[in-house]
Amino acid sequence: MTLRVDATPSAAALLLRPWGDDDVEPLVRAYRDPTLRRWTRHHVESIEDAMERLELRRRGWETGELLSFAVQEEQSGTGEGRLAGEVVMKRTGPSQESAEVGYWTAAHARGRGVAPRALDALTSWAFDAFAAEGLRRLELLHQVDNSASCRVAQKAGYRFHEVLPARPPFPRDGHLHRRRADAPA
Repeated sequence: MTLRVDATPSAAALLLRPWGDDDVEPLVRAYRDPTLRRWTRHHVESIEDAMERLELRRRGWETGELLSFAVQEEQSGTGEGRLAGEVVMKRTGPSQESAEVGYWTAAHARGRGVAPRALDALTSWAFDAFAAEGLRRLELLHQVDNSASCRVAQKAGYRFHEVLPARPPFPRDGHLHRRRADAPA
């Protein structure tokens, strides 16, 4: 499964694609960023960690519980590009009505609209692909002090719903944002 987000006058096209073996080293490099490490629970410290992460992504597609896309910024319309992040949909609960989405952006790709554009593409795809199974709502969670994630959620049409109390493994309260299938972005 591959999704494409067209270029804008100020931003490169994005390719949301399956993770591959060529992503191992770029994934390790991305996780060297202290900002990314601050906001994510599972870190990639080594080639072995990256290989394990990618295997989990492959298994997630097989089970349908973790549908993850590598986000690649295209360069000059060649199809070539650099790893810019990840968007993911988690379907682990008993209800088919809702799922959780998440994302991260590599340091070099921040501030250029990569995360909201990729999240919007994932959201549109998910509502189309899983409408027949009853998917009606997507939820996005982030720590209350992660203002950048709050802006990404809002730009992608996820409305603030409530503050959630801290609970392990999250050390701080969190924001819950929601986007409904029947609501405009």
